[in-house]
Amino acid sequence: MKFGFVLPNNWGLPDPGPVIDLAVEAEELGLDSVWVNHHVINIGYIADRLDDRPYYDALAILTWAAARTKTITLGTSVLVLPYLHPMVLARSLATIDQLSNGRLIAGVGVGSLPEENEALGGARHLSIDYASRGRWSDEFIEVMQALWSPGPANYAGDHFTLDDIVAAPKPAQEALALWIGGSGAPARRRAARFGHGWHPLTSIGGLGKRMPAMREAMIEAGRSDDDLIVAPRIDVSQIPNLDAVEAWADAGADQLIVGTSSSDVTEIRAGLAHIASLAAAS
Repeated sequence: MKFGFVLPNNWGLPDPGPVIDLAVEAEELGLDSVWVNHHVINIGYIADRLDDRPYYDALAILTWAAARTKTITLGTSVLVLPYLHPMVLARSLATIDQLSNGRLIAGVGVGSLPEENEALGGARHLSIDYASRGRWSDEFIEVMQALWSPGPANYAGDHFTLDDIVAAPKPAQEALALWIGGSGAPARRRAARFGHGWHPLTSIGGLGKRMPAMREAMIEAGRSDDDLIVAPRIDVSQIPNLDAVEAWADAGADQLIVGTSSSDVTEIRAGLAHIASLAAAS
């Protein structure tokens, strides 16, 4: 089992320095990956947790983590596509992939916070209706893939049109790794269609229940189970010991991306050490 650690850029730490330090520690402890969270404003359940404390920008934190590390994989868990623009994001991700020598995984999703979606509608030139965000996000992914491919990019969809657009740099990876967040049927179909990985937020029971449907979605997309990494995002409390790790593997997980629900750096470091001990013993 491979393990990733979710950096606490979303827990209101007064100084972003320890967030980056934790990425370095995770690499030193032998973990496979580190991940950043993404929201844009403190609203809804984010505001309930943080009030006006900082939620540090995902890609800025990931860039600093890339600069301070050498080998650990860097991921986003997950970028909410309806808050972004594909041409801007494609270049940002390709740049981080180049800076990190091909260590990036782009985890993306459609979001689940209607209040944030509505608030951002007045702050961008594309106001995406919450109910139609899935179809818009599918086009978003296709546009990024076109921009990352060799040569000029062409695309014609309902929301985006590209006509011989030249985008550079391209990612360092031949195909930038793309993981799809979400556990529902639309997310599973999206993962089967586009994903190198499926990255649901779920329980052991929830994963086991959804794996047959995920496999069916892969078959419908003309793909094999071996084409998709299953990597649930979980809390450290969900893996108290190696028996729990084994249970996750039995449910279908290939990797576990683990966060600690705390704003206390000492507690977060203890969680990181626990994860590292399980990784070393697995």
